[in-house]
Amino acid sequence: MTKKFRRQESQKHKKVKNKWRRPKGLQSNQRKETAGAPPKPKVGRKKPEDKRGLHPSGYEEKLVHNAKNLEEIDTEKEAIKISSKVGQRKRKRIQKKAKELGIKILNPKKIEG
Repeated sequence: MTKKFRRQESQKHKKVKNKWRRPKGLQSNQRKETAGAPPKPKVGRKKPEDKRGLHPSGYEEKLVHNAKNLEEIDTEKEAIKISSKVGQRKRKRIQKKAKELGIKILNPKKIEG
């Protein structure tokens, strides 16, 4: 995923990181907001407060490492993401229990067997 607001010319120079810094150059196209230049952050681009930090599906994300963590999940508001450190066998158990409890999984994987 690329950042929406990146530092001027960060794609040209490896030493210039992507972290946002305000462009200050006199002839800077990004500062002048000409067409084709990367966008600048503005006040009106924020999401409503109740939508911030949510997954695009509208659920709050909770990271799960084992099947015990599923008991704390509120199925109305929260959905789970299974940790990438979890192996295939444990992932299978977590997916099975989540299905029984009616919990939505945001990163499901098809596991045969």
